[in-house]
Amino acid sequence: MSLAWLVPLVLAMLALAVFSVRRLAALDEHGVVGQIGTPLLFGAWVLAFWELLTQALDVPRVLLPAPSLIAHALLAGYGVLAGDFAQTVLHSALIGWAAGCALGFATGVLIDRSPFLQRGLLPLAALASTVPLIGIAPIMVMWFGFDWHSKAAVVVVMTFFPMLVNTLAGLREAGHMERDLMRSYGASTWRTLWSLRIPVALPFVFNALKINSTLAMIGAIVAEFFGSPISGLGFRISTEAARLNMGLVWAAIFVAALAGSLGYGLLGWIERRATFWHPSIRTAP
Repeated sequence: MSLAWLVPLVLAMLALAVFSVRRLAALDEHGVVGQIGTPLLFGAWVLAFWELLTQALDVPRVLLPAPSLIAHALLAGYGVLAGDFAQTVLHSALIGWAAGCALGFATGVLIDRSPFLQRGLLPLAALASTVPLIGIAPIMVMWFGFDWHSKAAVVVVMTFFPMLVNTLAGLREAGHMERDLMRSYGASTWRTLWSLRIPVALPFVFNALKINSTLAMIGAIVAEFFGSPISGLGFRISTEAARLNMGLVWAAIFVAALAGSLGYGLLGWIERRATFWHPSIRTAP
């Protein structure tokens, strides 16, 4: 397609895209259609422009394959990608995320009750969080082997500190008046923790859970670059990129991005129902 036709077509599509997205958002601004349909429509327009420009400008597949080619690779490699999804997401990322968040939350509760641990463990946890991923991934492979256990260990290290810091910040949010009220009722320390301080800390905990959901995917995929069995999204990306099979590479990236987005969205949905009393949720549109 010549530029004489391409430029007017792109401009016309751009005007139609802006109009349709704004129109859909205005129809149901605070409803399900507006909150879910609008980003889906925006994404569909992005794919349409991507397909048009890569085909019209004859972009090499090695640099940027068209969405149709990625979709074909996704369908053709469904069985392979399903195994990679199970290896990376369900084993490495999910188990490591759950273990790292649970360990960070428990450590935060213990540190909050002990100034001695706060002075000793918190600096060590901060130091561990600064270690680069490419530094700890090979070590974890040597310690735990090439299977998903080493990748889950990397995810645990990555997700521990954000949960620890957010838990400590959340536990300190309980005000003096609320604590005095619990003491006036004769509540024990653990009863106050369970009935007051942990509920108040939930917005911070969910914030850490959402942050860690993305960190877990990144950690699991990158860790597979340093040693992996013959499955996994990171393994697939590295091996297929070496073969210049970019369609399957982008298909694996799409699977990872979709899994991370769905996990983040699910945690956000749970957060809105678990912390419905919080001002940030009550005042949200």
